Amino acid sequence: MELGLATFSCSASVRGICVSLFLSSPRLLLGETSFCSLSPRNPFQASAARARRRLSSLEGKLGTVLSKSRRPIEDEDDEGMAKVAGEEEEQLPFNSSSSLLSLTGKPDRSLALLDDYELDALDSDGSSSPSHRSGYVAVLGKPNVGKSTLSNQMIGQKLSIVTDKPQTTRHRILGICSDTDYQIILYDTPGVIEKKMHKLDSMMMKNVRTAAINADCVLVVVDASKVPKKIDEIFEEGVGALKDKVPILVVLNKKDLIKPGEIAKRLEWYEKFTFADDIIPVSAKYGHGVDDVKDWILSKLPLGPAYYPKDIASEHPERFFIAEIVREKIFMQYRNEVPYACQVNVVSYTSRPNAKDFIQVEIVVEKNSQKIILIGKDGKALKILATASRLDIEDFLLKKVYLEVEVKVKENWRQDEGLLKNYGYDGQIRVI
Repeated sequence: MELGLATFSCSASVRGICVSLFLSSPRLLLGETSFCSLSPRNPFQASAARARRRLSSLEGKLGTVLSKSRRPIEDEDDEGMAKVAGEEEEQLPFNSSSSLLSLTGKPDRSLALLDDYELDALDSDGSSSPSHRSGYVAVLGKPNVGKSTLSNQMIGQKLSIVTDKPQTTRHRILGICSDTDYQIILYDTPGVIEKKMHKLDSMMMKNVRTAAINADCVLVVVDASKVPKKIDEIFEEGVGALKDKVPILVVLNKKDLIKPGEIAKRLEWYEKFTFADDIIPVSAKYGHGVDDVKDWILSKLPLGPAYYPKDIASEHPERFFIAEIVREKIFMQYRNEVPYACQVNVVSYTSRPNAKDFIQVEIVVEKNSQKIILIGKDGKALKILATASRLDIEDFLLKKVYLEVEVKVKENWRQDEGLLKNYGYDGQIRVI
């Protein structure tokens, strides 16, 4: 049932680098970890080119629908005001299977399927060498143990959102870590939970299992600062019957929070009570031990050419990460249940050569009271959220954007399987 929506438009001439604008969260986690800068070449150019080729037959039809569904843009130099509208806007029906990117299987490395760009990249980046290694790695663990921080450190840039709240990762984030003689494809997965409150939780756990099925090896991340507990449910949910078929590494994270003598005790405990092949202590926050994890992975990956061009960081489209940036800001700015009840979708993204790119984002919540909290008094809370999101989006895209944010109410969306599939929780995400 659609109860209403709120809209906020945000645009400014000042280019921002990730800074904290939040009263409820005085620190910005991105600043606590060092990441390398973005590649001079857009890391998503290759996947975007493939998406355009797959969708060329739909461009005319989609262009017509876009022109009908997009509202005129006014006063783009103003920060805008929050407003409430009573009618649902026409939505762009991206239901075609060709507009979706599947995350449920590995891509085919057959040379016959590669385009000219990919063939040139294969010849020039060393991936055709007989000693080249490549493969998939599933990163599993309970909520808030540092899976996303570890994945970001290995990739060399921030792809997975990081907050101090548990269960912030919902989708499997595909990150690509490449060098001359290897390519590691990381699946950063949602935290494994025992009690599933919503249909959303069940679909997320299904994605965890699928990631493990596709993996050449598995990392199980645990919190070294907590009292050791058996992690059978992690193995059961994520690895299951594969535990005897794939190499498993327990990553003992957050070693910086305990004394050196305690690390040895933790290692001894996990060696005794888990069936993992190896255990490595790390501090993903500071990068300590991350190279040891990478060396372990490379020792387990099979020989073979790269799955993807070496200069891209992810196969996910830009719109996916734009939505994740907005969702991260929601987790950092709001408290209690509100962040967990929010779903962020990029409704439209238009590149404009003579103006700022136009991005329209919707935030879906389950209750009208949650919508009121998101908007805040006189729209101030939504204004802070939109401004902070726009600054990070501009830093991510390396260009100026005009961001429009809408808040909508869809009751019990976390229990609606049809909506959840539309939002990409069935292992397919939209590429346009």
